Amino acid sequence: MTVILETRDVTRSFGAVKAADRLSLQLEEGQVIGIVGPNGSGKTTFVNIVTGYVKPEQGRILFKGADVTGLKPRQLTGLGIARSFQIPQLYARLSILENMLIALAIRAGRHWQFWQPLKTRQRIDEALRALGAFGFEDGAQQAASTLPEGGRKLLDIALSFALQPTLLLLDEPTSGVSADEKLGLMETLMAVVKDSGTTTIFVEHDMDVVARYADRVLVFAEGSILADGRPDEVFANPAVREHVLGEGV
Repeated sequence: MTVILETRDVTRSFGAVKAADRLSLQLEEGQVIGIVGPNGSGKTTFVNIVTGYVKPEQGRILFKGADVTGLKPRQLTGLGIARSFQIPQLYARLSILENMLIALAIRAGRHWQFWQPLKTRQRIDEALRALGAFGFEDGAQQAASTLPEGGRKLLDIALSFALQPTLLLLDEPTSGVSADEKLGLMETLMAVVKDSGTTTIFVEHDMDVVARYADRVLVFAEGSILADGRPDEVFANPAVREHVLGEGV
């Protein structure tokens, strides 16, 4: 398969803590990759480095074979890398539809002004189609603030997906989401991901979610990769069971 993302000896420290310690890995197109590990193991730092929010101190990042090391988030978005955040980045007082209209304007590179309205019929139709894939079409006029936590997380992901990425990174998509909402959120998300073939990386603390939806699992520990493989292989690894799952071996 084609390698979509490669890191070569990527290193980043925060004081005495090495959040990325010469990370070298290759991720293939179309994979769904789950990232797990203890708090402070470097999971979110990896996502931040790949999406341009943190610059590596050394090493290289290649996206579709091109060196993108040090590019800014907006530049990476233009190349096809998008992300969602652990805390949803929404305009809470605006409607679900208006949030999507803004995301589509950003995708098009528009800088909207009061004399350039977003709410044309064509733009609204496009926004509703994008929302429909995530089940938001019927409630599109309600304020984003009225959504439950799972709904806000899913909308944040939908806005990222509207950027038409070829690589999507999700930082803890189910954190803070009730047990009743988790399965529905992930089922909706994975249906869109599989239908589009978008390569997806998600950081997650819920091992059941990772085991159910990831094709491949990366286990981070102290800025390095402790284990890498299929979920069944990784979660049977004695080092993973001891240091990540907290089980005796």
